[in-house]
Amino acid sequence: MYNSLPKLDPPTNEPVRPYLPGDPETQSLKKRLAEMAAETIEIPLIIGGKEVRTGNLAENVCPHDHQTVLCRYHTATPEVVEDAIRASQEAWKDWSAMSATHRLAIFLRMAELLAGPDRDTVNAATMLGQSKTCHQAEIDSACELIDFYRFNPYYALCQLYPDQPMSPQGLWDYVEYRPLEGFVFAITPFNFTSISGNLPTAPAMMGNTVLWKPASSSVLSNYYLMKMFEKAGLPPGVINFVPGRGASVGDPVVASPHLAGIHFTGSTPVFQNMWRTIGANIARYRTYPRIVGETGGKDFIFAHPSADVAMLVTNALRGAFEFQGQKCSAASRVYMPRSLWPDFRDRLVAEVGRIKMGDIQDFSNFCGAVIDEAAFDTITSYIDHTRATPGGTILCGGGYDKSKGWFIEPTVIECADPRFKTMEEEIFGPVLSIFVYEDDKLDETLELCDTTSPYALTGAVFGQDRVAVEKITNRLRFASGNFYINDKPTGAVVGQQPFGGSRASGTNDKAGSVTNLLRWVSMRTVKENLLPATDWRYGFLGS
Repeated sequence: MYNSLPKLDPPTNEPVRPYLPGDPETQSLKKRLAEMAAETIEIPLIIGGKEVRTGNLAENVCPHDHQTVLCRYHTATPEVVEDAIRASQEAWKDWSAMSATHRLAIFLRMAELLAGPDRDTVNAATMLGQSKTCHQAEIDSACELIDFYRFNPYYALCQLYPDQPMSPQGLWDYVEYRPLEGFVFAITPFNFTSISGNLPTAPAMMGNTVLWKPASSSVLSNYYLMKMFEKAGLPPGVINFVPGRGASVGDPVVASPHLAGIHFTGSTPVFQNMWRTIGANIARYRTYPRIVGETGGKDFIFAHPSADVAMLVTNALRGAFEFQGQKCSAASRVYMPRSLWPDFRDRLVAEVGRIKMGDIQDFSNFCGAVIDEAAFDTITSYIDHTRATPGGTILCGGGYDKSKGWFIEPTVIECADPRFKTMEEEIFGPVLSIFVYEDDKLDETLELCDTTSPYALTGAVFGQDRVAVEKITNRLRFASGNFYINDKPTGAVVGQQPFGGSRASGTNDKAGSVTNLLRWVSMRTVKENLLPATDWRYGFLGS
């Protein structure tokens, strides 16, 4: 059935390069950064293995220097998307029948290419195009994605495929994990190159063909991933690269009877609208589409009076302000006991004041710029609202400037009102809101934490009192899909913390685990009778 599955040893996580001054890896990355910053490339669509140029061009610029154009890319038209659907269905015939051994070998090769010769290029593209520091790019576009390409084949070969039913004496029962009939539509976000590289490939590993729509602001790094896929030996048409406007790509995809699945990371309204449209069109599909999505978050840190303040400060700062707060898992709201507040406030404000921001090619900068002008305007509107509205006070930061890049200072807001706008709504930027609660109001504050936001992605509790930590953990059981004890709510590692949330945060299908792969297969149960009956009459008929 799977050509006698080979043994695959459990993988280990890819080590993170520290990029210390003078290291050869640092010098190599800086050289590649300089080369790529000095060029403007043209990026085609890739459909059925062929480059397609529509002439409808858009640009990627450096967020921290928006006069620097990194690439001009061709965008899809509805007609080109139809071509991509046809190419995916043609490729499906052979790809869906390929043995798991040979199919998954391609993705294991992707891991080796990314760990070696392609690492600098993909990291540099992520740094320049998405304004990530060398560390943020390394843990994302290198290490996490390498882990996806090593752990997912292991999950498939050693956990999913071998999971078989029992066979009583005289019968042989087994299940076949078939790919879905049709194609999977992968819609990827700007903020994680690793997500961009995982959403199209997880279904492809299981034998599916894919149409991949990258975010418009991360086409550069995603294109280099697509070229790496080709280098690794991925057959033409298995993954089709179709950047473009949402309606131009999404409308013909959702209208196609061949749509078999959606693998999505992005905004909650877009995901809900897509689900609504699929529901309205449900009778036209050849198979009911699988819908897998990870959307927004309003992620929290809940501090107990027994928490260590130094730990709180470090993890709140990193959790809120790394990559300018543009993580679905970023710490966005904090519940702080009155007894710890003065010490925590003074230390946090002092440390935030030490953060350097600027061009990510300067490795001394902790923050870059937010992704584009639309994000800049949205995030700064929350800062302006705070200045103009009672109930919130800016403790530090609050400055912003878009003359050269879309820079927003790391901003901390004290909220006297626990339902203040910045405590409730997803901001997706470097803004941390804090509500100070009275120590004897723990239960009431836990209720606030659980009910303030419609999201349930990540959350964290800090405390040394283990009884209290257990109580908080249990009370906030449904408030997040990934929960952290004495750690920041960001940084889930493949193979260690499968990632995803529920409520308005998504379907919680846990990227980086076998449960996600299970969504991309359709099981067929086979029963073989080794000694079939030869007489239709049962024994009781003779009594």
